[in-house]
Amino acid sequence: MLGEFKAFIARGNVLDLAVGVIIGAAFGKIVTSMTDDLIMPLISLATGGGVDFSSKYIVLGGAEKITTGMSLVAAKAAGANVFAYGSFITALINFIILAFVIFMIVRQANKAMPPPAATGPTDVDLLTEIRDELRKK
Repeated sequence: MLGEFKAFIARGNVLDLAVGVIIGAAFGKIVTSMTDDLIMPLISLATGGGVDFSSKYIVLGGAEKITTGMSLVAAKAAGANVFAYGSFITALINFIILAFVIFMIVRQANKAMPPPAATGPTDVDLLTEIRDELRKK
């Protein structure tokens, strides 16, 4: 079993995948920072909130446990049942940005790669088949 594991790890695809996961995680942090620190404050300003949009929530239950203006983290810690729509919208924007950037990277990579070689028979193979068929007749 140990030998199989070594063979599995030694394959190039596993190493490529590991590098991709590490780079993807780092890139995800960049996108999260861009969303949290640049985009969401602008959206908050445009909607007149003037506060951190990701902390927007609606109390569904346990309103007696929280006070007006309490942060999302504090409301959850107090045991209130909250509908954290701001956090969801922030995560959705993160996903859309990340998906778009990955799409652009894949698109450019596809343009840079040469087209796949033809998988069918070559001209010589076809001519050989035609010659052999003609000889049979």
